[in-house]
Amino acid sequence: MSSNTQIIINQFGDAELLAFQQSEQPQPQAGEVLVKVAFAAVNPIDVKTRAGLGWAAQHNKNNLPWVPGYDVSGSIVKQGAGCLKFNLNDNVSGFIGFPLRAGGYSQYVCVPESELALMPEDISLESAAAIPLAGQTAAQALEKAKIQPKEKILILAGAGGVGHIATQIAVAAKTQVYATCGTDNIDYVTALGATAIDYTQPDWQKNLNDVDVLIDLVGGEQAIDALCCLRPGSRVVTVPTITSSLVCEKANELGLIGMGMLVEPDITQLEELLHLISAGMIKIKIEKIFPYQDVVQAHHKVEQGHARGKILLNMQA
Repeated sequence: MSSNTQIIINQFGDAELLAFQQSEQPQPQAGEVLVKVAFAAVNPIDVKTRAGLGWAAQHNKNNLPWVPGYDVSGSIVKQGAGCLKFNLNDNVSGFIGFPLRAGGYSQYVCVPESELALMPEDISLESAAAIPLAGQTAAQALEKAKIQPKEKILILAGAGGVGHIATQIAVAAKTQVYATCGTDNIDYVTALGATAIDYTQPDWQKNLNDVDVLIDLVGGEQAIDALCCLRPGSRVVTVPTITSSLVCEKANELGLIGMGMLVEPDITQLEELLHLISAGMIKIKIEKIFPYQDVVQAHHKVEQGHARGKILLNMQA
């Protein structure tokens, strides 16, 4: 039987603790398909969980070794009993096993077919791996904020994995988008249709006011500092869960409506996002693809921040 290489967390801590394990290729159960994984995305939640932080780490601390990874693209190579949604060799994209099972950092993984979407033929496997978690986080944050045309929207980290998608969706919704980014990403964020704000400039917040919605993709003190840009009654959606209560509490003190969120996998929404990519309405930026053997460097890249778009692992490299 063919072997299956997986990247595992044996113990929580630094990226250097990530390890590899060899196992037999898994066999799909009823309702599952076996996916040969082409690419897996590296998301901030992977880094946080590996470090032992957050909900997934707490619930898996007695379940190690654990295979991280929620975003995959690849092809169907085997079907379990009762599987009718796909054909063999279909290319699929998935936001899998969230938040406890995960498993995407694998060369082969069994997935309930209900967690997978058929890829349009004209998009790449790379884009299909980059969109699930980040795209749905962006879409759901904007939905939660109930953005309206002509409103002023401020997005923190507008060039990042979630941010560059949120920026494009908000621009398409005919809002007036302001997005923070580093100096190197000013032109990129401007090209997405937003007014780029260089967050490295001191007191940048003083030049922006009467914002209707803040989409916080950074958290902590940076999010709290940005609250001064909002008018009373404005909505704040903060995504980083570790500082969510802190940001919401401060927002509410200032007469704002603070809301945390946890993304929820939604296969219909994923299918819609894939078709928006196919139609050219969302352009996915991938900063770097690492061979899976370089997962430590990939995690460091995500930890450092400042990535333009997404970081992927090539699981068949």
